[in-house]
Amino acid sequence: MASIPGELPAGGYNPMMFDLLKTIDDPSGLRKLERKQLHRLAEELRAYVLDSVSKTGGHLSSNLGTVELTIALHKVFETPEDRVVWDVGHQTYAHKILTGRREAMARLRMQDGISGFPRRAESRYDTFGTAHSSTSISAALGMAVAAKAKGEARKCIAVIGDGAMSAGMAFEAMNNAGAMEVDLLVVLNDNEMSISPPVGALTNYLARLLSGRMYATARRASEHILKRVPGMWEMARRTEEHVKGMVTPSTLFEEFGFNYIGPIDGHDLDTLIATLTNIRKLKGPQFLHIVTRKGQGYKLAEDDPIAYHGPSKFDPAEGIKKAATPAKPTYSQVFGDWLCDTAQADARLVAVTPAMREGSGMVRYSELYPARYFDVGIAEQHAVTFAAGLACEGLRPVVAIYSTFLQRGYDQLIHDVAIQNLPVTFALDRGGLVGGDGATHNGAFDYAFLRTVPNLTLMAPSDANECRQMLTTAFQLGTPAAVRYPRGAAVGEATQELTALPVGKGEVRRNGKRVAILAFGAMLKPALEAAESLDATVANMRFVKPLDLDLIRQLAATHEVLVTVEEHQVMGGAGSAVCEALNGLGIERRVLLLGLPDRFIDHGDPGKLLSSVGLDAPGIQNAIRRVITE
Repeated sequence: MASIPGELPAGGYNPMMFDLLKTIDDPSGLRKLERKQLHRLAEELRAYVLDSVSKTGGHLSSNLGTVELTIALHKVFETPEDRVVWDVGHQTYAHKILTGRREAMARLRMQDGISGFPRRAESRYDTFGTAHSSTSISAALGMAVAAKAKGEARKCIAVIGDGAMSAGMAFEAMNNAGAMEVDLLVVLNDNEMSISPPVGALTNYLARLLSGRMYATARRASEHILKRVPGMWEMARRTEEHVKGMVTPSTLFEEFGFNYIGPIDGHDLDTLIATLTNIRKLKGPQFLHIVTRKGQGYKLAEDDPIAYHGPSKFDPAEGIKKAATPAKPTYSQVFGDWLCDTAQADARLVAVTPAMREGSGMVRYSELYPARYFDVGIAEQHAVTFAAGLACEGLRPVVAIYSTFLQRGYDQLIHDVAIQNLPVTFALDRGGLVGGDGATHNGAFDYAFLRTVPNLTLMAPSDANECRQMLTTAFQLGTPAAVRYPRGAAVGEATQELTALPVGKGEVRRNGKRVAILAFGAMLKPALEAAESLDATVANMRFVKPLDLDLIRQLAATHEVLVTVEEHQVMGGAGSAVCEALNGLGIERRVLLLGLPDRFIDHGDPGKLLSSVGLDAPGIQNAIRRVITE
């Protein structure tokens, strides 16, 4: 496959030379191109992805790896009538560019711009909204069954990565699909598995052969004849499995009832088109295994796909540069440092993550304590119950997980951890608004779904030092506990001591009159700023559960209005908990609840998004002024 001219970063690609790409406004234009033009289109498309992401930031490595696959799918299938469901969405930028959103890439992941993930409301070519992994096969199967029920002749295709295939949901869908007589194609985009070496001329030839109509017809005829002879069909089937198994890893997928094809080179456009063209004619569940390379065509991303997974803006000719002055540590880094320090002090600590080592700040820990580090893959449910099993045997597991990802393991948290009152610590990253990833990744519901769980303690730090103290508190409790912290730079610096906090106790950070602001987590900083001109009291509540009832009673007795502020949905959140507490204490007091509204918050700059919902200092100030002047 021809790479980007000049093999960036040594040379570059002139943005003025996207001549062919600029003629493609939808896949119908792509389908009119000749094979030679398609190769040129792949070059321009890959360069356009790189050029766009370097200006806006976003997911790069995975998107560079799916250029040829995207072209081949839109070339062979009649999209959007044929449904293509992309898993996760980290690989859909080329798809967006080819489906009428080329110019819109200039505002990718920005407020009022296009999403970094597939979104049904954004384009009819985005057949299913995705962002959390391993949903594509289930969704595509549902579409295939619906098409059959309505008598519609359309193809349904799920494109899933090898990481997403590690999740149980993908295999549940495969198991279900194999038992149904529907036309479904699952494309496994494999860019990490060890089965990559078999890719080459022989396997490409075999893929074309196994996807051809002659092979399928001969197989059906043989089945019809041999099933009449006792034992012959089973013997023939096993012989076929062994022959295919010598050159392809087919057995697992064929046991699910799929016809396995591959692996083939996912950057060989001619083979992709030929194979998909053959598959389009086949009936029943089909499984195509392609092998690609993350960062394909851009050497820096090829050599370090993790660094280029989701970069901020950068110069493609120079690559990602380290900042001249060290950036302030993020909350993820504060957690990572705490993890290493606590592991050194307590041999019982073990750490679990569902495929989020880098994002959760666990790289150094994984290198220092490899025998006590467990990446279980994209399997949140398993991660939680696995941690429960570790806790049963006297270890102290720490589960590092994003807020929205824990939603997928909620039953396990209740049933396997909380009911048994096991000492599992949940380090809950990405609490609140997360910026460019938008609604699918905003941690807007965790206070609500965690504070209702018996036996569980829930804390929210206001700065780096408190984050470290709360993690220590959670680890030492001996019962289930969660520490919920935001994405991005931490406020202040963390001390080195591993000191715990008194459970269920907040603190007054500013004394004022009339109005008491009860701030939870990261909202303490804007609350303190807002309180200056209001001369309001500010309490750092620290604990969402158990609440500091003594502090609430004291503030209610000395102030006319109580104001709760949280970077969480108001419904069911920390403010709701305060109202419940006041009711339980028999206290009547005017309460203003400030938090996220009852709607999904879109992608954009986090600061601007917080301002748009009134959760910056001026917004808090204005909301309080309206109440006290009524």
